[in-house]
Amino acid sequence: MKEYIFKIPSQDAGSRLDLCLLELSHKKRLGFSRTSIQKLVIAGQVTVNGDVFLKPNYKLKAGDMLRVSLEDKKKNLLEAEDIPIEIIYEDDDLAVINKQAGLVVHPAPGNYQHTLVNALLYRVKKLSDVNPARPGIVHRLDKGTSGVLVVAKNNAAHHALVLQFAGHSIKRKYVALVKGSVEFDENIIELPIQRDPRKRKNMSVGFSKNSKYAKTYYRTLKRFNDCSLLELEPFTGRTHQLRVHLASLGHPILGDTKYGKENNFIRLALHAKSLGFLHPGTAKFMEFSCELPVEFKQFLNK
Repeated sequence: MKEYIFKIPSQDAGSRLDLCLLELSHKKRLGFSRTSIQKLVIAGQVTVNGDVFLKPNYKLKAGDMLRVSLEDKKKNLLEAEDIPIEIIYEDDDLAVINKQAGLVVHPAPGNYQHTLVNALLYRVKKLSDVNPARPGIVHRLDKGTSGVLVVAKNNAAHHALVLQFAGHSIKRKYVALVKGSVEFDENIIELPIQRDPRKRKNMSVGFSKNSKYAKTYYRTLKRFNDCSLLELEPFTGRTHQLRVHLASLGHPILGDTKYGKENNFIRLALHAKSLGFLHPGTAKFMEFSCELPVEFKQFLNK
């Protein structure tokens, strides 16, 4: 059991319990989110002057003593594995990885081995545990997608990065080889995405009540006889967004066996070229990029 104790200063008198705890968490870099604080309050794991309050909107008084009690997390059954990964950058808060194609990002039921998480547990070791089943994982890339990915090494960094992804302030650029000659030099695709009603493991463009707004910008870098090289910038982060949007235009990504009909590339021809964000510790903007994989260069040279 871990406990945190805070004394409410006079300037915070009248503040909501959850908001005050959130501010204290940010100052002390404890890594609590507002949602997690509210759950703790409702679960009775937060006391004020020794009393349990079940309402996150309880108004505090100067001198109140807050105690937050956290249960010990269940032992993580994930094992560290010596899987080669390229670390572009690392500090006390985060690590930036150039993920290779074919590597699954995080474990899932029935598949707890041979993932990026297993590799991180071996190479990085200290990772955020906001989600113990996916330590360090703030966002993901599909198994077949290569490129830049950021992972969190503590919970404060994790929440700060998640807020940036949720607020769509992260700058992301991808490159993709797509089927056919794309008509426009640049364009914006604004089509909602939903779970495919016929193939539940797929996503599709749709206009049902369950569909979600999705927006992608693309720029044509080069046209070939039977394919095009595009730079892509997603403004939203829907599942399989780039793959679904391009397939909906009749230009599926090469090698995409899920949303395309032809497998004329040795892998999914999608690469996360760059990633930019505010560093969760310093608040300075940082941007990382990586070169095109060898298979892209070989294909383009042909």
